[in-house]
Amino acid sequence: MSDTSIQSAAAGHVPAAAAGRSLLSVDSIEVIYDEVILVLRGLSLSVPEGKIVALLGSNGAGKSTTLKAVSGLLPSERGEISDGKIVLDGQDITRMDAAARVKAGLSLCMEGRHVFEHLTVHENLVAGGYSRGGAKPEDFDLVYTYFEKLADMRSRVAGYLSGGEQQMLAIGRALMAKPRLLMLDEPSLGLAPLLVQEIFGHIRNLNAETGLTVLVVEQNARRALEVADHGYILERGRIVLEGTAAELSENPDVKEFYLGLGGEGGAKNYREVKHYKRRKRWL
Repeated sequence: MSDTSIQSAAAGHVPAAAAGRSLLSVDSIEVIYDEVILVLRGLSLSVPEGKIVALLGSNGAGKSTTLKAVSGLLPSERGEISDGKIVLDGQDITRMDAAARVKAGLSLCMEGRHVFEHLTVHENLVAGGYSRGGAKPEDFDLVYTYFEKLADMRSRVAGYLSGGEQQMLAIGRALMAKPRLLMLDEPSLGLAPLLVQEIFGHIRNLNAETGLTVLVVEQNARRALEVADHGYILERGRIVLEGTAAELSENPDVKEFYLGLGGEGGAKNYREVKHYKRRKRWL
C-alpha cells in the first residue's frame, strides 16, 4: 500500500478502497471517557453491505470502544462521542440509544460471550428475539441450521456448555434480532485453534449464504483476514492502515506486527518488534 493510502487512513477520511454501498459509515469520531480520557481520535471506517470487514489491532488500541460507540453502549461506561458521526444506511444514529439501534438493524456479540448461564440454549435464543417483539419459528431454524451443535443441545443449560459452544450460542442469540449488521467482538477469545476455525467458518457461511454484513473485531489477524473482504488496522485510537484482506495479508508491516512473521518469514521476538514499532512513521 502506498504512503498516500496510509496517510489518508491516518487522517480520518473514509477510505475509497472500502467504497460501494455503505451500510455503516463511521466518520471522524472521537470518543472520551470521564470527560477527559481520549480513546478514539478521529476514527473513520466504512462497512459495505453484504461484506465482512475486520478491525484489527493490539490490546488497548480502541477496538472494543469502536464497537461500543457504534452500538450505543458508551454511556453505560461513562463514555461519549465528542465529535464526528455514525450513519447506518443513510440514517444518523450518533445520538440514538442502544435499544433503538438494535431495532434499526445493529446486533453486537460482546467479548466474553455473556450468555444467560441459568437459561437453556433455546431460552437464550428466545431472549435474543425479544427486541423484535418475539421470535418466529424460522428464526430458530436459521440458527439451528448454521449451528447444528446447538440444535442437539437446545434443552441444555447454557452455563454447562463449553467455551466454543457458548460462543456459538452468543452469535446465535445475536442473529435472533434479525440484524442487518452483525458486530463480533473477539469471537476467537479463549478458544482452541480448531474451535476458532469452526467459528469463523460459520461466520463466512452466514455471510456467503444469507448476505449478512459483518464487522468483526479481532486480535487473531490471520484468521480474521482469511474470511474478511476488507480490513482496517487500529492503533492508539486511529486507523493507520486499511485495504482489502489480500493487500493487508501481504503487507510487510501487517506480517511483522500482526501475523508474527519477520522479513524472512521467521517469528520476531517482542523486544525487536517493540523497538521497530517505535520507528514506524504510521504509528
